[in-house]
Amino acid sequence: MFLDAVEGGRVDRILVEDGATVMKGQLLAVLSNADLQLSVLARQTEVTQQINSMRSQELALAQTRNQNERDRIEADLAATKARRLYEVQAPLAAKGFVAGRTFKDTADDYAYQRRRETVLRTAQATNERLQSSQLTQLRSSAQSLNASLDIARGSLDALNLRAPVSGQLTAFQVQLGQSMARGARIGQIDSVGRSKLVAAVDEYYLGRVAIGQTATIEWNSKSFAMKVAKIYPQVKNGTFEIDLVFTNGEPSALQRGQTMQAKLTLSDPSPARLIPNGAYYNDTGGAWVFVVASDGRSAEKRSVRLGRRNSDFIEVLDGLDRGERVITSPYTGLVDKTRLDLSAD
Repeated sequence: MFLDAVEGGRVDRILVEDGATVMKGQLLAVLSNADLQLSVLARQTEVTQQINSMRSQELALAQTRNQNERDRIEADLAATKARRLYEVQAPLAAKGFVAGRTFKDTADDYAYQRRRETVLRTAQATNERLQSSQLTQLRSSAQSLNASLDIARGSLDALNLRAPVSGQLTAFQVQLGQSMARGARIGQIDSVGRSKLVAAVDEYYLGRVAIGQTATIEWNSKSFAMKVAKIYPQVKNGTFEIDLVFTNGEPSALQRGQTMQAKLTLSDPSPARLIPNGAYYNDTGGAWVFVVASDGRSAEKRSVRLGRRNSDFIEVLDGLDRGERVITSPYTGLVDKTRLDLSAD
């Protein structure tokens, strides 16, 4: 796990040394950045002012809502009084006990109060929808502002360099007073029990290596099981790379950069005729070999068909019988020969 400075600054404190074992979340070093601190403070002040402004708008909206409610209650009361007066005067006016002009004023006032009540209710419903939408937007804006404020505060906390995982701190070359740019690499943490091996494999096996194949290493007279976790198919200098991970524990005190020898199993074991692997394979391409006669005094060139191979042996598919012997030394200068005389002078 690489350690990078999320925010730049000057190194004020160093709490651990290179090579120390650290725990996740442990404070490693503290940076200071006056410009960042002032920027966050200004942002905090701006956000606080905007939130206070929104709170004032919320209060004004609540007060408007209360005033509309009072106006509606007053309109309801006025309409009720007008209706009651109209209902009292109507039978009296029919009998001539109330002047016609007076009753007409009462009827007009009753009609007016009913229309006024209807208009107020419609206006109040419209205002309620608009105010509710406005309040929702204000609260959403307040949440966004609070989130941005948390981000700003988080940038300040990033000046405290902490271990993202537990493990051994390496390549931690930080000095007091050092000015560090944003994104600068300050070290890395090697997690105990999570090591992997990067192995170089001959390009001949590129099509035969697959993820999940097993491998083993011998370390301090103990065998450790591994498996192929990743394959890098790019061929460089005649080899390609694979990642091997431990499947059942790993050697103790394993160090990054250490070299180990691994044996990779490309297929399940099966019976086969084998001959030793040697430099002769490069000279013949596996198409022929020199087969030693039964008396050991000569050797003849014979076409063969070879199959799978590893660092020690090559599988014989055809051309050789069990017990026959072949010359496995380099065939330099012998490629154009068909028979060799092995007898001593």
